[in-house]
Amino acid sequence: MSDAHNEEHQSAIRTPKQLIVAIAAGFLVPIICIVLLVQYVTAGKKVGAGSEGQTPEAIAARISPVADAGFTFKDVNAPKQLLSGEEVFKSTCAACHAAGVAGAPKVGDAGAWGPRLAEGYDKVVGYALHGLRAMPAKGGNADLDDIEVARAVVYMANQSGGKFKEPEVPAPAAPAAAADASASVAASASAAASAAPAAK
Repeated sequence: MSDAHNEEHQSAIRTPKQLIVAIAAGFLVPIICIVLLVQYVTAGKKVGAGSEGQTPEAIAARISPVADAGFTFKDVNAPKQLLSGEEVFKSTCAACHAAGVAGAPKVGDAGAWGPRLAEGYDKVVGYALHGLRAMPAKGGNADLDDIEVARAVVYMANQSGGKFKEPEVPAPAAPAAAADASASVAASASAAASAAPAAK
């Protein structure tokens, strides 16, 4: 009976060879598991030689200027292309006037626009240019010209039962004014040049 009792409590390791194998396995199995886990996690993120991060395309993408990523530069000397009323509405006004946010009259709602339209074109355009209650001046887009804002007002008003006429773009007076200015500068320069020899 005592022999049966002793065998129940004996260890699975009975020889020194089994002890050495158990100790080695106790160290090697966790190390192998850690190495395999690291390989699994970093499989697609290699850096250095052999990685896709060192290709000429990847390097060029990293060192390219930030401004190349979707920015467009405007020529300040080029004549401005004025937007239509619908374009201004979609880019600036629709945020509030398409849904009637913050008390803004919803486009297409003749009842909400009626009292405003009764005030007249100049008054409604003035509200849009200078702001009214929650609406900021020019709808918050300071880049818009007054004519573009007026076009947007006409577009929204006419979609809501109004009969406003779209404003006409005034003829550019800048070239004529520049020619007059350069002519006056040339005349004053020639007058100064003719006065200089007379003073001698």
